Amino acid sequence: MANKTYDSVPPQRVAFLGLGVMGSPMAGHLQRAGHEVTVYNRTAAKAEAWVKEYGEYGGTSAATPAAAAAGADIVFACVGNDDDLRSVVLGETGAFAGMKPGAVFVDHTTASAEVARELHA
Repeated sequence: MANKTYDSVPPQRVAFLGLGVMGSPMAGHLQRAGHEVTVYNRTAAKAEAWVKEYGEYGGTSAATPAAAAAGADIVFACVGNDDDLRSVVLGETGAFAGMKPGAVFVDHTTASAEVARELHA
């Protein structure tokens, strides 16, 4: 393993939405690094499996994106496409409804510039 070339940051409360091939290990690395991670996945069994794997480090899951995002300093999304992104971000159970003022939203989805502009607005 290579030596760190960055300074560590204090632990953050993090929400991670989407536990696919990329999202699950990304969320796991954040949890192992000492951050407090709450995950959400539209397929609840994937969230349950993630908690089984990373729960020993304190990782938890939430029933909705809004619940996962509640109190988080940073909310990450890593879902399949524009419509998937809208489904986990918008609406009364979406992440934006649960985010506190000043929280940061980071999207890892391979999505269009159109949806990025839409969500920014």
